[in-house]
Amino acid sequence: MRAVVYDRYGPPESLRVEEVPTPSPTTNQVLLRVSATSVNLSDWECLRGAPLYARLGGLRTPARRTLGSDVAGCVEAVGSGVTRFGVGDEVYGDNLQLKGGFAEYAVAPEEALADKPEELTFAEASAIPQAAAIALRGTGGVAAGQRVLINGAGGGSGSFAIQLAKRAGAHVTGVDNAGKLEFMRSLGADQVIDYASGDFTRPEQPYDLVLDLVANRSAFACRRALAPRGRYWCVGGPVRNLLAIMTIGSIIGRLTRRRMGMLVVPQGPMQFTRLTDLAVAGDIAVHIDRRFGLEEVPEALRYVGEGLAHGKVVVTTD
Repeated sequence: MRAVVYDRYGPPESLRVEEVPTPSPTTNQVLLRVSATSVNLSDWECLRGAPLYARLGGLRTPARRTLGSDVAGCVEAVGSGVTRFGVGDEVYGDNLQLKGGFAEYAVAPEEALADKPEELTFAEASAIPQAAAIALRGTGGVAAGQRVLINGAGGGSGSFAIQLAKRAGAHVTGVDNAGKLEFMRSLGADQVIDYASGDFTRPEQPYDLVLDLVANRSAFACRRALAPRGRYWCVGGPVRNLLAIMTIGSIIGRLTRRRMGMLVVPQGPMQFTRLTDLAVAGDIAVHIDRRFGLEEVPEALRYVGEGLAHGKVVVTTD
């Protein structure tokens, strides 16, 4: 089968398409014929090996030669212990443990997958799992009338988070680059900020929730943006900023009646299928900016990694 592989951390030029053996599923695994795999910021981080946590399991060389975790496709074979799926079933899920989605075939644990609704295309289904889980967890508890700010709101998780917060009745501010301001407005953002010309940490009115999908500001600055009893959750970012949020930020938050910390998102279909149901019902839109083929995976990763994507980017094998 064809797969996009890499043997060292580095730029997108480290990737190449290669003929490799088709994997075989073990007892509790499913073999998929991959139709679509969406690109996540975690793929960009694992490609470069930065931040440092992206090297977990492979300090000097990548633990997995093929990236791509959010997969959608048809079941080609199942292990002897698989009970939920059979050959020919259409499935999707976040295969973060094994990755391998940027290929014609991939194996995934049975528990990582869910049945793909027939109302969604493979590309749409692949765009949901990781981004939806972050958005759902990050906007959990938002109530009508609250003020919510999302930093990095024009990407995959951010595009879902804006819509979820608006559904809850919140006033939503989206922060991203100038090229995404109109896109964020189209998703329902009440206010948009170009991070190059505006400082969201010095608002006229503080926020009840700051969901930081970039984590490029200090703990002190982010605390400034919060109302009393407000919450700040960060996802990814430079290690020094994350450590500061977990230590100094946590202490400062408690002293000032605010909560600050990293957003912890468990894995599994239960974390993203609620958003899938909303998408099927037409209550949440899945925005796919661009589609790439296997040979174009380096370009797809660069596009996402450099912050250019409006919503999701998908790699298809068809």
